[in-house]
Amino acid sequence: MKQSPSAFAAEHCFRTLQDSITRELERSDGRNSFVEELWELAPAAEGNSRAGGGRTRILEGGAVYEKAGVNFSAVHSDLSPRLAERLGAVPQTVYATGISLVLHPRSPMVPTVHMNLRYLELENGEAWFGGGTDLTPYYLFREDAVHFHTALRSLCDQFDDSWYPRFKRQCDEYFYLPHRAEARGIGGIFFDNCRDSLENFFRFVRLCGERFPGIYLPIVERRKADAWGEREKRWQEIRRGRYVEFNLLHDRGTLFGLETGGRTASILMSLPPAARWQYQDPFPEGDRERELLEVLRHPKEWA
Repeated sequence: MKQSPSAFAAEHCFRTLQDSITRELERSDGRNSFVEELWELAPAAEGNSRAGGGRTRILEGGAVYEKAGVNFSAVHSDLSPRLAERLGAVPQTVYATGISLVLHPRSPMVPTVHMNLRYLELENGEAWFGGGTDLTPYYLFREDAVHFHTALRSLCDQFDDSWYPRFKRQCDEYFYLPHRAEARGIGGIFFDNCRDSLENFFRFVRLCGERFPGIYLPIVERRKADAWGEREKRWQEIRRGRYVEFNLLHDRGTLFGLETGGRTASILMSLPPAARWQYQDPFPEGDRERELLEVLRHPKEWA
C-alpha cells in the first residue's frame, strides 16, 4: 500500500512528538531515562500482508514515574472482517500511524494520564484522525481537574467552540466501565473518525501533542511532594485494577493493535506496574476515596 503525502506528514509529526515529549518527561523525572526498543511487525499468515514497526520507549523505577511509556508506530496491515466491520469498511489494507503514552506515577497523589493521537488511511483512500487524552487521579484535587479541562477547552476553542463539549462528552462515554458503573477517571477529550477538513484536524492533533507537557506537568509539580503512605498506595493499586479492566475489556486501541498483529509488549505497556483486586471495599463512607468515587459515578463539568 502506497502512503499518501498526508500519511508521511502525520508519521513525521508523531515521531517528532515522541522525541519532544520523552525529553520533557525525563526532565520531570530527574532520575531515570527512557530505554528505546525498535521493533518490526512479525510476518503474517499466508495471504495477509504486514509491514512497518515502531519505537517503544519505556521509563521504569523513576523518581516520579513508576512506569511511563511513550510509543510511536507506523504499520500497514490487512483488516480482518471483524475489524473492517468495526471501522465501517470492507476488508482491505490499512495504514496506521500514531503516538500513544501512558504515565503511571509513583505517588498516589499524582494522577495517571493517557494520550493517544493517530492517523488511519485505508487502501480505498479514506482517511481520518483520532485521539484524545484523559486524567485518572487516585485522590481528587479540584484545582487539578479544573486546570486540565480548562487547558483542553482553550485548545479546542482555537478551532471550534463546539469541540470541547462534544469531545468531553465522548470521553466520558468512552472511558466508562459499565460492569462497575463508574468512569475510569475524570475524563478529558476523545475524538475519532475525524474525516472532514483533514488539514485542520492535523493542526489540532499536532497542537494536542505539543501542548501535552504544559497541560500535565504542572499537576505533577504541584502533587509530587505531597505526603502519602501505605493506605494511599493500596488505594492507588485498587484503582489501577480498574485501569487494567478497561484496557483489556474495552479499549479500542488495545484491540486494534492486537488484531492487526502489533507488538504485544508495546501494546500492553499501558498497564500499570502493580495493581490490586480486593473483594470488599476497604474504605468506609466519608473518606477521601469516596470523594473520588462520587465524581467517577457522576461526571462533572470542570471547565
